[in-house]
Amino acid sequence: MKVTKAVIPAAGLGTRVLPATKSMPKEMLTIVDKPAIQYIVEEAVNSGITDILIITNRGKGIIEDHFDRSPELEERLLASGKKDVYEEVVNISRLANIYFVRQKETKGLGHAVNCARSFVGNEPFAVLYGDDVIIGDDPACGQLIRAYEKYGKSVVGIKSVPEDSISKYSSLKVEHIENNLYNCTDMIEKPKTKEEVLSLYSILGRCVLTPDIFDILDKTEPGAGGEIQLTDAMRTLARTIGITGVDFTGKRYDMGDKLGILKATVEIALQNPVLGAAFKEYIKQIAAEL
Repeated sequence: MKVTKAVIPAAGLGTRVLPATKSMPKEMLTIVDKPAIQYIVEEAVNSGITDILIITNRGKGIIEDHFDRSPELEERLLASGKKDVYEEVVNISRLANIYFVRQKETKGLGHAVNCARSFVGNEPFAVLYGDDVIIGDDPACGQLIRAYEKYGKSVVGIKSVPEDSISKYSSLKVEHIENNLYNCTDMIEKPKTKEEVLSLYSILGRCVLTPDIFDILDKTEPGAGGEIQLTDAMRTLARTIGITGVDFTGKRYDMGDKLGILKATVEIALQNPVLGAAFKEYIKQIAAEL
């Protein structure tokens, strides 16, 4: 079955980037000229996704507003002769069929994904984490969808992380299949000891799941941090039928981390067709003074 639906969990509190996120959702923090979540939605659309469910919570109505029409602004832009900007603003509301649901209790990523059950139905679906912006010529979500179409199993986007950081992530037991593809047969969320580390490969920001994940989530007990972890539910799939791992291409930026936001801003600004050249000269001047 073709993957046409995506879920974007965006209900986190953004505590790592306070005070910026006290009243502004971290998903709306700007990278150059677009909020982070727009990059994620555009990646999904460029991967063939047509229907997107964004899971929010209290205080995140600004995300809904961003993907809605804005008649007053549009009217002002047309009256000012700013047709190009008008088209850019209107096209945001036309990216996909975008829906919203609130996670009324912050009980973890697994609980958030389970809120998408009625939206997903009996179809495979992509999950794009709201913290992770991935920039590349080949959309990361699309790479995972192709792996699902080839092997017919759930898929996780994976990357190798530094040994001293693996305790902050998941750790996967993997066997190489071909090229950048792996078979994942076990995983653990936030390993506490070296003995628990299965490899330095971790799930980073993307997965494609089959709908049987929902019944597994219903039976999943709270794990790390006292929350229902999606990794714990996916471990059941990995241990039974296996999961495909894709060491995806593209640069990942952690929008829940202050340094990650700064890196994203600088590196994406350098690629900007309008601002890139002037910004590059500015960076050179700054670097010369360090």
